[in-house]
Amino acid sequence: MGKHFGDLAKIRHVITYSLSPFEQRAFPNYFSKGIPNVWRRFTASFFKVAPPMALMYLTYTWGNSVHQQGKRKNPAQYENDE
Repeated sequence: MGKHFGDLAKIRHVITYSLSPFEQRAFPNYFSKGIPNVWRRFTASFFKVAPPMALMYLTYTWGNSVHQQGKRKNPAQYENDE
């Protein structure tokens, strides 16, 4: 009864290709190319990302410690209280 959702309109000049899921390999070249590629990409981006992240973490912890020190009361101001 009528068209299915994927066939509602005809689009001209568009070519689509598909493979059956039974013809595809789930993990082709996973160990021979996949893991070395992940390692290469990790080492290429690690030294670009890690130093700014470490600097921001150190700045954040330093700022928190300075803020905590600023919130403390000076005991010398309360020595003569009764």
